[in-house]
Amino acid sequence: MSFDPVPTPRDEGASALSSVLVEVRGVDAELASAEARRVRALARAGHLALDSSAEVRASSKAAELALREVASEIAAASSLSDRSVQAQIGRAMTLADDFPVTLDAWEAGALTRTHVRVIVDAGLPLPQERRREFDVLAVATADELSPGRLKTRLAALAESLQPTTLTERHQRGRVTRCVRVVAGEDGMSDLIATLPTVLAVGIYDRLVQQSAAIIDQRRDAARGATAAGEPAGGREEGNDRGDSRGAPPAPAPDTRTADQVRADILANLLLTAAPDADPTRTDDGPGTLGAIRARVPVVVPALTMLRPGTENSDPAHLVGHGPIDAPTARALAETTPVPWDRVITHPVTGEVLRTDTYQRTTAIDRHLRARDRHCRWPGCITPAIRCEVDHTHDHALGGPTDVTNLAHLCQRHHTQKQFTRWKVHQHPGGVLKWTSPTGRVYIDEPLPYSPAVRFLPDDPTPEPPPATDPPPPTDHKREPAPF
Repeated sequence: MSFDPVPTPRDEGASALSSVLVEVRGVDAELASAEARRVRALARAGHLALDSSAEVRASSKAAELALREVASEIAAASSLSDRSVQAQIGRAMTLADDFPVTLDAWEAGALTRTHVRVIVDAGLPLPQERRREFDVLAVATADELSPGRLKTRLAALAESLQPTTLTERHQRGRVTRCVRVVAGEDGMSDLIATLPTVLAVGIYDRLVQQSAAIIDQRRDAARGATAAGEPAGGREEGNDRGDSRGAPPAPAPDTRTADQVRADILANLLLTAAPDADPTRTDDGPGTLGAIRARVPVVVPALTMLRPGTENSDPAHLVGHGPIDAPTARALAETTPVPWDRVITHPVTGEVLRTDTYQRTTAIDRHLRARDRHCRWPGCITPAIRCEVDHTHDHALGGPTDVTNLAHLCQRHHTQKQFTRWKVHQHPGGVLKWTSPTGRVYIDEPLPYSPAVRFLPDDPTPEPPPATDPPPPTDHKREPAPF
């Protein structure tokens, strides 16, 4: 039995969507081509740096400084971090040198950036001599595959090209273990630890068990309170002795999720526990490592402490990371055993004028930490407490040891200032004028503190008091306005 197909009317919506699809695919191809050309340009910049260092002397240190110099030039012109640009140059050189077929396909619009990243990530563990073969096979495999499916295929392909066993590669991989912080939003960040998989899974499993124990205990307590006729949060107000004043208010019920409990346990363990693997231990005590506590530099405006409702206009800052909420800043101020540095700033410009503290530190160091707050290389946000104090005009050449000739530089940028063609001059107020190797000038000013004086709109004119009110006093003395 056969049926004649029913004719369907022309779908104008499908025609419009088809037009949009063509436009999207065309833009995708143009974008892929532009991104690939930028990668080629960055790779050329990296090779220029290596060629220039080879002319001076063949050493890894010279090559590193040459790359820093070139990356800083591009970063300053683009208002980017020089570390980020140097990493981009490194990836561009790897892609251009080791995966040329992938780069050609990207520039032709046959691959997206995500496909390229998957190919490079899968091919990087291979030795240099195997990457060209992998490059050709990976591009052929990528045809009409999504990045997720391509990743699975390439994992098997890369493993088949490995000349060594997984055990041997794991021993090498252990040297990459590290911990890093990735800043997020709303005062939150990701703490990332790169560990052997078995340890990472073990740590997570222990956190899961510990959080489950806390949640089970919380659930049992709630059931017991319900069976006794009490609210889950605790007893009713009042006590068995009939005290009219009532018992202290019950603590708020614990409503944290399992994820939140695990995060809190991890933070508590890392901040308070004494490490077992402590080579400084000489007895049964915690050792030097166990005595170390976290150190975080925080700038808290006085008005934010007094008026937390206004924190958005002048928030507290975790130096080098961004704003933090007022309750956290207040808790740090109230609980820290380390004295606070008080910073006296200009009421209009916010420039640091003076600092004082009960702690026994030099006035110059206090002033510089308060003024700079972070590394003074353009775009760098490394906190001052992790930087070195550098003489802008070399001390050995007559530069004075004074706040007008000193500034904080992280180790990376301190080295770069000394051994590359970047130049710097310090102007009044701690303003640094950086001159790049190509002659471009970049000004880095100390981040000003919020002015102490704020101009607010006038209050509405008050209505005159009723006739029955007593006349105002005739004494014309005025009380000083609170500040």
